[in-house]
Amino acid sequence: MGKTLIEKIMARASGRESVTPGEIVTCDVDLAMILDSGGPRKIWPRLEQLGVGVYDNAKVVVVADHFVPAADPQSAAILKLTRDFVKKFDIKHFYDMEGICHVLMAENGHLQPGMFCCGGDSHSTMGGAFGCYMAGFGAIEMTGVVITGNIWSVVPETIKVDWSGRFGTGVAAKDIMLHLARELGMENAFKVVEYGGETIRNMSMMERMVLTNMAAELGAETGLIAPDEVTLETIRAGGTEPAADALDWRSDDDATFCATHAFDANTLTPQVAAPHKPSNSGPAEDFEKDQIHIDQAYIGACVGAKLTDLHMVAAVLKGRKVKSGTRLMVAPSSKKIMTEAAADGTLATITEAGGILLPSGCGACAGLGAGIIAEGEVCISSTNRNFQGRMGSKDAFVYLGSPYTVAAAAVAGHIVDPRDMVGEMSK
Repeated sequence: MGKTLIEKIMARASGRESVTPGEIVTCDVDLAMILDSGGPRKIWPRLEQLGVGVYDNAKVVVVADHFVPAADPQSAAILKLTRDFVKKFDIKHFYDMEGICHVLMAENGHLQPGMFCCGGDSHSTMGGAFGCYMAGFGAIEMTGVVITGNIWSVVPETIKVDWSGRFGTGVAAKDIMLHLARELGMENAFKVVEYGGETIRNMSMMERMVLTNMAAELGAETGLIAPDEVTLETIRAGGTEPAADALDWRSDDDATFCATHAFDANTLTPQVAAPHKPSNSGPAEDFEKDQIHIDQAYIGACVGAKLTDLHMVAAVLKGRKVKSGTRLMVAPSSKKIMTEAAADGTLATITEAGGILLPSGCGACAGLGAGIIAEGEVCISSTNRNFQGRMGSKDAFVYLGSPYTVAAAAVAGHIVDPRDMVGEMSK
């Protein structure tokens, strides 16, 4: 009987010939990523109590991205502790204020198809776009991983999601995920979502990473996409040569999935999620009828401020201005993206329209640093979740949309379907 991609990955990681969904296995961890938020400041005291160190200083990646740049003495102290940890344990891969961890994993060639990786952040699932297992774990689990290089896991079942057709004007991967959050719900624990089909094959890696990132919003253990030439090109761009067996990591044709869904991208329209869950979604044109005033439009986070996202924003803003009474905040996902967007004129288009640039980092998406919102304010954001209190006051309201939709709302001052604005620019 054929095997799914996740079954193959977990069989290799656990040193077994094969595994079956529902089994509990112990896996060797190929890469452990910890962050300033829940990494060294929580793990280091436990290492000291136990009198142990890290299992492999070349396999533990540390990223400072949540509290950067420090906005108060507490944040500065956390960052100092993170830097001291890196020195103490001679960590070989440390990214200090370089950008958001999940994007940095891709930019720097850390991920290969077939790997088994653990991350100290719920959106570590983003790594699954490379055909590897990567999921988020809490500080206690990550302590065990950092010490031993192992972790136990239940072998998950796989939900197969295929998309056919091509996006229309003003539609992006984010719209797929807001649609799926509504259709599949957010309670898919102990499941992996594997994306496939013509639409996915035609996506850039940056857009594929949106799908696996927001597998977390579906409640899944992780998201996966079988590797192809796009995957290999991205790995090479990160300075690493793909493994010889990279393209072998895929589900067999006769693999068994617990559910299979098929969707048509030709009929997908821009989507918006209302407060306070990504599954509260519907067509943007329905929200437009309500003329919902926007105080802040936010382009940021790992999922919503990559170079392709900034290009979508610029496509809407070119020749237009941000509406008076609405502010547009833009925090590119990494320094590299900031540099590339500056070089190709994207940042100039955004700032000429009235957009305000913020430092790279998790920032307002996680309710930290610049860009958080006040009681009663309404924000539309390109980030991945809009839980109550996520971006500041618990009495604020956060809508989610694609970068096209967020930029269009910034211009209109209220939620609109972006297709007219994008369509005008493409004529």
